[in-house]
Amino acid sequence: MPRRRLLAVAALFGGAGLLWASSPVPAAKAPAVPQRIVSINLCADQLVLALADRGQISGLTHNATDPEMSGEAAKARGLPLLSNSAEQILAIEPDLIVGMPASRSAALRALPEQDYPLLDLDTANTLEEIYTSIRQTAVAVGHPERGTALIAQMQGELAGLPRPGRGRVAAYYQRRGYMTGTGTLIDELMARVGLVNLAGKLGKPPLSQLSLEEMVAAEPDYLIVESATDTVTDQGSEMLHHPALKDIPRISVPQAWTVCGSPAYTQAARSMAAQIARLEGTRR
Repeated sequence: MPRRRLLAVAALFGGAGLLWASSPVPAAKAPAVPQRIVSINLCADQLVLALADRGQISGLTHNATDPEMSGEAAKARGLPLLSNSAEQILAIEPDLIVGMPASRSAALRALPEQDYPLLDLDTANTLEEIYTSIRQTAVAVGHPERGTALIAQMQGELAGLPRPGRGRVAAYYQRRGYMTGTGTLIDELMARVGLVNLAGKLGKPPLSQLSLEEMVAAEPDYLIVESATDTVTDQGSEMLHHPALKDIPRISVPQAWTVCGSPAYTQAARSMAAQIARLEGTRR
């Protein structure tokens, strides 16, 4: 077999074609529409599901149908799910592999030497980075117009979004006391609805732990929690229901809307804004 090359797919926003490491395709030539797309990352799953034809998708990750993890779980039902196995990918003979990033996948490194077209997406931690991922994926799956339409839809959903937070301080508090910091998607969502991230005020890194005592002492105006923790299901979620936290108003958001940079961003932003507006109304 020839030496395997993980071939970078370049989505040039003007509608140009794919760029191949072995023999560059002229920019004016459109790529063939892939018919056996494999996604090897949960975040990539959601973009592929949003932009490709169902018949083009030959494999998704095993979490693709989990509604607590994926904002596109309903669309994934009935499609083949993979277990990060090189053998499964090899059997499909994919004509496009999508990951975020794909090049770090152990399954790909274990494949026999062969050429595979690869779309290696960057992690999206801002809305503009989500738009970039959408454009790149739409071109790679052969439907650039769908990317344009999806971005326009998202922009419409966010147009005129209020900022009811008015500078109040919020903490994204998770199981076992983990708190999400600045430079993350949830941090950008907080700013979009007018909130200030407690982690930033405390100088915490993107992911840190804050004890109950520290959280109470910090006196945030809001706690943002994953909706799956609204009820106690394990020791990790039990911490979030400690009596010491009961007087801090809560904003509940499904993890599936924030775990990835995906079209679900707009759902998260609109839900957060609506919840804050209701809570602010009770303060008056």
